[in-house]
Amino acid sequence: DPPGWSPGPAQAAALLEEAADLLVLHRDFAAAVERCQAGCDSLGAGPGPERCLFITSSAEVKCSLCVVGIQALAEMNRWREVLSWVLQYYHVPEHLPPKVLELCILLYSKVGEPQVMLEVGSSWLGDQTNKSLPEYCSLLELYLAHVLLPLGRFEGAEELIRGSDVLHSEQQLALLGTIRESRCQWAQQEEMRSAAEEQQGAEAETVLGALSQKLLTMLTLLRRALRSMSSHFYLLPYKKMLLATFLLYLVVVRLDPASPTSLPFIYKLVQLFRQAWAAVLSPSHRPPIRD
Repeated sequence: DPPGWSPGPAQAAALLEEAADLLVLHRDFAAAVERCQAGCDSLGAGPGPERCLFITSSAEVKCSLCVVGIQALAEMNRWREVLSWVLQYYHVPEHLPPKVLELCILLYSKVGEPQVMLEVGSSWLGDQTNKSLPEYCSLLELYLAHVLLPLGRFEGAEELIRGSDVLHSEQQLALLGTIRESRCQWAQQEEMRSAAEEQQGAEAETVLGALSQKLLTMLTLLRRALRSMSSHFYLLPYKKMLLATFLLYLVVVRLDPASPTSLPFIYKLVQLFRQAWAAVLSPSHRPPIRD
């Protein structure tokens, strides 16, 4: 009888095939992730018989499910969830399959977040069991090129290469040379960046200095204008200004010149204005004449 949907690797293999079709053919990434999760959960439920047609190892099925799930999450721009999603099935970084670790390093390097894989890669490479894997050297170089060097961890990279008992002497020398070249490029970029920042700072200071000078000039002119206006106002007789303001207020605000009832009051107001004018310009209030 066919394995059907019974728990175990058979069900996981069927879910893997369905997830791959959803990813590649139908471009239904959310459904592909759901199938991958269901497949990984079915592998964790129990051992089950190994009856897969194309994949005979449950570990390989689980790895393939994670690979498809990583690609589907990346297509949905949910790359931040990838590492935690994978670790819920492998629990610790040391147990990650080489293919899964490779995809994670490349993914986080591509999105500009290589620091996410810094501790994960270090833990995986430091595990003694992983050092016996044939993919160990290639993953070490990948971790060096896409994680350590982009982050400027040159001392840590040199310690990793010199302390590795898996690499041959020629490989160590080649990788150490790559580290030195990357360090020189990093130093040159830092110098260029510092020079650009200094130039921008100097330009900003020049612009601010010019603006400050213009502002100071405008304030000086404004102060002179205000001083001239104030001195002009001081020359006007205070009583005349007060009387003129009061009369203007009465005529404009309180009276309607077109109304016949306002004519007697306006006549009295004119008489009052003449008396006030004569009082202001009386000989006792006139300034003394100097020879």
